[in-house]
Amino acid sequence: MEKISTFLKEVRQELGIISWPKKPDISEGTMVVLVMTAITSIFLMVVDFAFQTIITETLFK
Repeated sequence: MEKISTFLKEVRQELGIISWPKKPDISEGTMVVLVMTAITSIFLMVVDFAFQTIITETLFK
């Protein structure tokens, strides 16, 4: 039980040392993720449409 108590005290100390991100950093990171998700989605949509068109034109002509 003493080991668990010591471990939890050390965890609390380490959490105090961590440099947590500020609100502007979190907002900026969120925007980057959203923009990259949108770009990737658009790219995959274009590739999917291209493959669909190629397959439809060649196989079902």
